[in-house]
Amino acid sequence: MNQPSTKPFKAGYVTIAGKPNVGKSTLMNGLLDRKLSIVSPRPQTTRHRVLGIRNGDDHQIVFLDTPGLIEPKYLLQQAMVRTAQKSLEETDLVLFLLDVSNPPKGDKPDLDEHLTGLLQETRAPKLLLFNKIDLLPKAGLLPLIDDFQKTGLFREIVPISALRRDGLELLVSLILKYLPENAPLYPPDIVSEHPERFFVSEIVREQIFLEYAEEIPYSAAVQIVDFRERPDRKDYILAEIVVERDSQKGILIGSGGRALKKLGTAARRAIEEFLGRPVYLELFVRVEKNWRRNEKDIRRFGYA
Repeated sequence: MNQPSTKPFKAGYVTIAGKPNVGKSTLMNGLLDRKLSIVSPRPQTTRHRVLGIRNGDDHQIVFLDTPGLIEPKYLLQQAMVRTAQKSLEETDLVLFLLDVSNPPKGDKPDLDEHLTGLLQETRAPKLLLFNKIDLLPKAGLLPLIDDFQKTGLFREIVPISALRRDGLELLVSLILKYLPENAPLYPPDIVSEHPERFFVSEIVREQIFLEYAEEIPYSAAVQIVDFRERPDRKDYILAEIVVERDSQKGILIGSGGRALKKLGTAARRAIEEFLGRPVYLELFVRVEKNWRRNEKDIRRFGYA
């Protein structure tokens, strides 16, 4: 007969933060052992705060994947940064990622004044994660650890590779060290609070990042207009892609609609893999002039 665990149950919120394109979404997917956050090689892919839940016998870790911390240039970016900052204010622990594989101009990775100020204002304990450690020469690791220990901002410094999932077991043990004793915050059989519609819209947007170049992914928003589960038939999904200019609409659709058809095929396959059931996906493109700079549109698309 199994004896009940004598360990105290721990539960809390853990915010994953950092600059754009440092591996935050890849890390959350690795910690959850499933893909919830969309991923692309391009910066600023994440716009929303994505919540993912890891359940264990003696813990529940609620991860918050956040947009990259930048100096915003327009209203959408301001909304994204506010989302990240709010998560930092309301969390039990911060995992701050630093990409050590590609420092600017060959210098050592560093924190600018803006990021340093944000971290100083954050009351929760902070762990610094050196991501992509497999791409850093071993001789450079100890000096780097020493430099960041001197800042006094971080309780622990943890080398990891989010993509290869190296160091993640150690990271989980450190997270539990800092989480409070608490009852579960969510039912133990769910992995997120977001509805399927949210993830479907994100998957379509991810495919836009993967299929198109230049400004198209950054100018596009995706709304799910219709989502119907149909007994004995494929689920029906109608997704609306909103861009800022007629020229962007033309690029999205492509000659004879071929580009949009290719996008739809890739998105449908990814959605079916996520949902675990077949779907019929229909895509529609429309123009909303300069929506990224219009507060009303930003709110309507769920970014504020």
